[in-house]
Amino acid sequence: MFGELIPQGGGDPIPLLKKNLLIGRRETCDIVLRFSNVSAHHCQLFVNGGYWYVRDKNSRNGVKVNGLRVTEKRLDPGDVLSVSKHRYQVNYSPAELGAVGPPPPDEAETDIFGKSLLDRAGLKKEFRVKKPSRPKPRHEGQIRFEITGDGPDELRSPDRPV
Repeated sequence: MFGELIPQGGGDPIPLLKKNLLIGRRETCDIVLRFSNVSAHHCQLFVNGGYWYVRDKNSRNGVKVNGLRVTEKRLDPGDVLSVSKHRYQVNYSPAELGAVGPPPPDEAETDIFGKSLLDRAGLKKEFRVKKPSRPKPRHEGQIRFEITGDGPDELRSPDRPV
């Protein structure tokens, strides 16, 4: 066993039996959470350098660590992992999983100012750049008219004074 998740509302601990686990509502997941607000493939837990990490799998209701929504984050012993609204305390020993020295820097902590608030919240907005339209070439002798708004029937040419 590589650690366990302790349900915060009561219930039996969930053993972490492998170093790479898929959590979700589907029966094919390693840890099955049969709740309607849990996505089919909600998140992934994996060990890297002796520490557990969580990665959101584009779930509808998100993943939080200690109350902060994350897309990927290191889980330290004692952290509270929220899968949708279901909270679990993470218990494990980094030394038993091969960790040496202090924990590695968490990318979410080091790059917190490198992303917009929308990106950090998992709300990405796509921007499309509209190409400017080219003016049509004017032919010799062609007269262009504009409606000036002075009257419905008044037309004027911007090339000729009124």
